[in-house]
Amino acid sequence: MTEPLWQRCLQHLEREIAPQEFNTWIRPLHMQEISKQHIVLLAPNRFVLDRVQQHFSARLIELLTQLNHNQKLQLQLQVGTRRKSAQAQPSTAGDRAGQKRNNIVSFGDKLAQNREPPTNRAKPQRVWQQSPLNQKFTFQDFVAGNANRLAYAAAQQAAETCDFNPLFIYGGAGLGKTHLMQAVGHQLRQTRPQANIVYLPTERFVSDMVKAIQNRVIEDFKAYYRSVDVLLIDDIQFLAGKVRSQEEFFHTFNTLIEGHQQVIMTCDRAPRALDGLEDRLKSRLGSGLTVTVDVPARDTLVSILQRKAAVSNVKLSDEVAEFIANHINSNIRELEGALHRLLASARFMHREISLDFSREALHDLLAPQIQPQYNITEIQQQVADYFKLSLEDLLSKRRQRVIVRPRQMAISLCKDLTEQSLTEIGHAFNRDRSTVTHSYKTIHKLVGADQSVQQDYQRLRTQLSG
Repeated sequence: MTEPLWQRCLQHLEREIAPQEFNTWIRPLHMQEISKQHIVLLAPNRFVLDRVQQHFSARLIELLTQLNHNQKLQLQLQVGTRRKSAQAQPSTAGDRAGQKRNNIVSFGDKLAQNREPPTNRAKPQRVWQQSPLNQKFTFQDFVAGNANRLAYAAAQQAAETCDFNPLFIYGGAGLGKTHLMQAVGHQLRQTRPQANIVYLPTERFVSDMVKAIQNRVIEDFKAYYRSVDVLLIDDIQFLAGKVRSQEEFFHTFNTLIEGHQQVIMTCDRAPRALDGLEDRLKSRLGSGLTVTVDVPARDTLVSILQRKAAVSNVKLSDEVAEFIANHINSNIRELEGALHRLLASARFMHREISLDFSREALHDLLAPQIQPQYNITEIQQQVADYFKLSLEDLLSKRRQRVIVRPRQMAISLCKDLTEQSLTEIGHAFNRDRSTVTHSYKTIHKLVGADQSVQQDYQRLRTQLSG
């Protein structure tokens, strides 16, 4: 068995594997013959070795056996470098042309140029590798609304240019932060297929750093994370209280930003509100563009439910979607969980998804929230008193502005503060469902644009809460 066997294997793999993966993981390997039935491949460091073992060893064995006239071969991977006689052999013209053409120097080659790790080093327990992107977390599957529109626009911009670096997305759990960040990753992989895009939770970064220290490969760890083109790191709040991890992330962050490599982070709060983080790190985190995702409005939640149901080939009625959104409105994950329960129950029980069936199927999920804090009659009377109208005028067909605006205000408050569906609210005001929807949108648009309307709305909510 000679060197040409390995060169032929490389040629096959180069046609099968994406250029970035080939140059990063396969090209740094060198073959060392032990016997005709036994092959040793040398990797320049532990990181490359573990990655090849996990993802490429089966194909290597299959291909080498095939090229060896179908004689079964045993493959052994080790960290090490070839003997000088072997190292002196020039690379093939194809290798040199491929490296020049792709303008890529693999991570393994970079490390090999800087240091020759000893072959007797203890093997790390795990490889440093990115977590996979969720295939459902794309821009196409994200429902944008007023509560997340800025974050949505910022994420789309980040997928096109690096004008705002870093991008820091914060908000409560289950509101779409990770979805937006991974959507950037998906789009970048399409538009920049050669880029090294890494996504991982902060806890993975911390865990990998600790294990790198334990296994004396911290320089490999640093080189890897500081050489990525785009770093997507989730839940940065988990760095709190971890001084050594903060120090490493601080320097990694600075290296990436100074190198014009993109950094996108998510967190459950704004940078300045992060307790347990050094001030200099807080300052760095907030040095780019900081955007928030808030709890979506009810109409956005309805859209989310209906779109998710459509993926399962189910048409969810407005009445059912509004019922679920009225009761589960603080967390999109819980909202999707309720939808999954409903769809599964309907399928298993061979039932049509009606409002009554939804109440039955989701009764235990809705139980903590089933008792309304307010009732429609109370809201109607409070609004009438506030605007010095009679209840009869508020519910009448009269269309004078002094009556229409308070009526729209009352309808909007009923939608925000009660569990009633749009249809039920409409009945209480002698209006149809479309009028209720129009009133709600009108008031919430004015709340954002007209200070007097905003004050009236907030005062009424305060009075009702008191």
